[in-house]
Amino acid sequence: MPSAKVLETKKARVDELTELLKGSVSCVLVDYKGISVADDTALRRSLREANVKYFVEKNTMLKFAFHNIGMECFDEVLNGTTAIAVSADDQTAPARILGEYAEKSDGKFVLKAGAVEGEYFDSAKIMALSKIPSKEVLLAQLVGSLQGPIQKLAAVLQAVVDKENGEAA
Repeated sequence: MPSAKVLETKKARVDELTELLKGSVSCVLVDYKGISVADDTALRRSLREANVKYFVEKNTMLKFAFHNIGMECFDEVLNGTTAIAVSADDQTAPARILGEYAEKSDGKFVLKAGAVEGEYFDSAKIMALSKIPSKEVLLAQLVGSLQGPIQKLAAVLQAVVDKENGEAA
């Protein structure tokens, strides 16, 4: 039987994880076995740059934390080696970065499952989510697609003004 001090430490860790998950907009669970230290370091750097927290955690701790927020759906994927990536402000960043890495890893790095805005995503949905560009890229594409028609409208209006000024002279 574990001591009271050990149990208190574990309860505190579960509470930390619960608060982290409550404050996040997305999370992704991965099976990381078989990756090299260099690859792991590069992956962690990419995640840090995107403001994504990534760490290895015991499955039982994660299970309790997910239960605390009402997401029992992760129970079946919480086995083996598990790392979690959590973002507080970008819904696609963890899936995008980890999905890109999983494609390059030849099966050594596997997306298990995830959640976005409290909705459970299985591994296939997480992989599909990883294909969505970042918010900044999507906004740039929107601006680019709106810019062409606006420029054409401005040119037509300028031509009308020039024509009226030419007739008035």
